[in-house]
Amino acid sequence: MKKLKPSRLLFYIFITSFALVWLIPVFFLFLTSLKSNGDLFGNPLYALPEEFQWGNFVEAWKEGNLGMYMKNSLIISVIKVPLGIFVAALAAFGLTRLNFKWEKPVYLFIILGMTIPFQACLVPLVIMLNKVNLMDTHVGLIFIYIGFGIPMATLILYGFFKGIPNELDEAARIDGCSDLFLFLRIILPVALPAISTLVILDFLATWNEFLLAQIFLTSDELKTITTGIMSFKGEYSTNYPLMMSGVLLSVLPVLLVYLIFQKHFVNGFGGAVKG
Repeated sequence: MKKLKPSRLLFYIFITSFALVWLIPVFFLFLTSLKSNGDLFGNPLYALPEEFQWGNFVEAWKEGNLGMYMKNSLIISVIKVPLGIFVAALAAFGLTRLNFKWEKPVYLFIILGMTIPFQACLVPLVIMLNKVNLMDTHVGLIFIYIGFGIPMATLILYGFFKGIPNELDEAARIDGCSDLFLFLRIILPVALPAISTLVILDFLATWNEFLLAQIFLTSDELKTITTGIMSFKGEYSTNYPLMMSGVLLSVLPVLLVYLIFQKHFVNGFGGAVKG
């Protein structure tokens, strides 16, 4: 085996240390999920369980109605993620491929949305959703998620679309290709790495979002997994082992999405930065 250069060795040490630091809270989360409430409060946090409570995961799934909450989160994510990315892709395509006169001002206006904290928009959003009867509905929450997600998605796709050679457009138009055909059959397939990156980031953000879901979904049967896990918190006590078990179960869909799209993740960011 070839000897590693000192710089490369230091890099591997750094990323390994960083990964271990990130895994520490995950380890304690897993450890807590295998304890009873008495074991958790009667022993140090780092101590192994007196008896491994593997049944906590089954109990958390049944008592916490995690199946219903996961279904709600999945419905919202499956609709919001592709729809939001499609809208952002249309915006990026129009700004980069159609010789739009006001390209830079419109692009900066869209990106400006990333600087506005959503907390500042809560009151207007509540008033607006009440007027259109979309308060406490998945549809209303999906529209809000799409609105807040478009700036970041447009930023990534704009940079990637800028890096696609214009020769592809010229060749397609010579063959009589329309703008819609150019977008659907040429630009989107070429931009698949960036889109895969966005799918991971957007799904993760949508799945884990808590505050907006807590405010705009009040019916228990409509709550998402992040708000549903709070059902383990009672008025006078909280069942932390069951809550941690629910948290670990809620991570599984996100992990699955990442494993499916992870091979495009780095390429997507590389294209966005290059553009």
